[in-house]
Amino acid sequence: MSYLISLITSYFLGAIPFGLIIAKLFNKGDIRKVGSGNIGATNVMRVGGLRLAGLVWLLDMAKAVTAVLIGRYVGGEIFAVWCGFMAIVGHVFPIWLRFHGGKGISCLFGVLLAINPILFVVCGIEWLIIALGTGVSSGGAVVVFCLAPVLGFCISFGMGLGFLAISVICVWRHKDNILRLVKGQESVIEWKWKK
Repeated sequence: MSYLISLITSYFLGAIPFGLIIAKLFNKGDIRKVGSGNIGATNVMRVGGLRLAGLVWLLDMAKAVTAVLIGRYVGGEIFAVWCGFMAIVGHVFPIWLRFHGGKGISCLFGVLLAINPILFVVCGIEWLIIALGTGVSSGGAVVVFCLAPVLGFCISFGMGLGFLAISVICVWRHKDNILRLVKGQESVIEWKWKK
């Protein structure tokens, strides 16, 4: 019973729409009506700059970290990854917003940090190199989605399966970005501290 409660709690943690909340708190309007329409940090950057996007990123990471810590306490490392998975499901499909949320990359970094800081650093460096170097955040994200399961399997088979499930849902949410990347039509982000 405690396992089920932990998974449900993780989902509802993930479903907290910090991007929407922060944008409204700072008078940036309804984030769902600008840019990609998503509630994640990347879209918040379009209206609020790096400052607000960074805050949203940290809060989205925090909810995933919390879910992983709950899972670790209840059932150990492998279960912790699945609680992280449920937090990402909540972030991507929040019940409060008719199941239309973010794309999961910030929550994935939260899971990586809570599971193993080395995985977080490796994936973070890769994402920064691509995202800052090209201005295409989704390009770095897609590489992280491929890298995370490989690193997970290096730790254990169960860990790898958990990260594989996370990557599948994140890749699916990035399918439009991937198509634009293939066509060379993906938008480039303006890295401005404040807007």
